[in-house]
Amino acid sequence: MPDFRRWPRPAAVPSLAVVLGASLAACGGSSGPVTLTVLAASSLTEVMDELGATYRQERPGVRVRTVYGGSQEMAARVGDHQPGDVLVTADRTALDEVSRKLAGRPRAVARNSLTIAVRPGNPKRLRTPYDLARPGLRVVTGGPIVPVGRYAQQMFARAGVTVRTSSQEVSARAVLDRVRAGEADAGVVYVTDLRSAGVAAGSVPVPPALNVVASYPAAAVRGGHAKQAEAFVTWLTSPAARSLFGKYGFAAPAAGG
Repeated sequence: MPDFRRWPRPAAVPSLAVVLGASLAACGGSSGPVTLTVLAASSLTEVMDELGATYRQERPGVRVRTVYGGSQEMAARVGDHQPGDVLVTADRTALDEVSRKLAGRPRAVARNSLTIAVRPGNPKRLRTPYDLARPGLRVVTGGPIVPVGRYAQQMFARAGVTVRTSSQEVSARAVLDRVRAGEADAGVVYVTDLRSAGVAAGSVPVPPALNVVASYPAAAVRGGHAKQAEAFVTWLTSPAARSLFGKYGFAAPAAGG
């Protein structure tokens, strides 16, 4: 049976890179920099750090502080009126739950896909998603309210298999950590998460017919910095930003996204 333990909400970790972005003109003539807080899905950690650094070079004047965590956790922060000016999640569901708190139209900024993380050396000799239904296998996914968890269930449905999970985690990174620590035989994560792990985990590819595309929407949050936040969201759809997303394994959003 799945382990439905209620994990305490993890402390979101601010990005170590506090970067500058947007122009002083966008600040409405303020005498000092404005601090924007970007709440982003944990699977965006590496790319968002570099996006922030690049934004600083292009548009000095606004200070950007990035906080990472599960998409549902970041959306809950907005719903709880905690500091946040831009919300970037790993699916539209988490963002739609706080739609009344948003200042602008959500925009798709990137796409991702699924893969199966396995322990180094793949000791269980897993080859396809169908193998995850094997009895006695310790399989970890995201929880039912976590985007990567919902995507995993969609993948299992497409494959027509029933997978018994040993644990359900709060984010894709938490799933990967379980596998890397040897606490699970396999876990469903994003392709980009596995790239960030390097040689610390192996992988089993998911065929296109079974895979699920994850779309990342971004939106400005209502508040005193909505104008600057909307400028940052717009920049995330620029060619420069999309090039950086591609560098970290993300695909460009679908046309019209």
